[in-house]
Amino acid sequence: MKSIKIILIILGILIGIILLDTLQAKLFDNRPFIKITDSYNDGSILKKDKGIFVHTYVYRNGEKVTVYRWEKYSPVVDIKVNDKNQNKGEEEKMSNVSIDVIINNKSYTSTIEDNATTREFLNLLPQEFNMEELNGNEKYVYMDYLLPTNSVNPGHIMAGDIMLYGDNCLVIFYKSFDTTYSYTRIGHIDNLEDLGNSNVSVLLKK
Repeated sequence: MKSIKIILIILGILIGIILLDTLQAKLFDNRPFIKITDSYNDGSILKKDKGIFVHTYVYRNGEKVTVYRWEKYSPVVDIKVNDKNQNKGEEEKMSNVSIDVIINNKSYTSTIEDNATTREFLNLLPQEFNMEELNGNEKYVYMDYLLPTNSVNPGHIMAGDIMLYGDNCLVIFYKSFDTTYSYTRIGHIDNLEDLGNSNVSVLLKK
């Protein structure tokens, strides 16, 4: 009986610490003390502190934003422009932009959407990823940087779709199916074949 009381006391203390940590982070936009930190080399976000109930986004300008894990939050990401002379006419051509996608040394072409996510993503290319298999229909990788998001549920996934899940998970679908998940659309790979159940090496370049 005594041991049960001790366990309950310890659990109460742990729960109290977690709640206090969550409140101090949320109320004052502080970073949680109990956390896992993801650091980013590119973009305006320096790091993301993942607490038990809250996430804190730390921007390079010193600003911190703390949100509950279940809140919808799109980080403010600076759009990098490699060419300072890029003009409005070039931006209007985004709908016609294509990139090369090389999967296990086989080349494909893809059409890219015109949105804030793709403009940021294009400025990070070329990139090479080892993408992991999931569910017999997709390859995915968690990238080292965050992208702006505009997630919607497409209802139906087409083989060849390139999507962003959350703010840093790049997904390439190689089979068509209905879905209840939400994604930000990046583009579509033309004539993508079945990629099988193994991990794949993917090179994306302009």
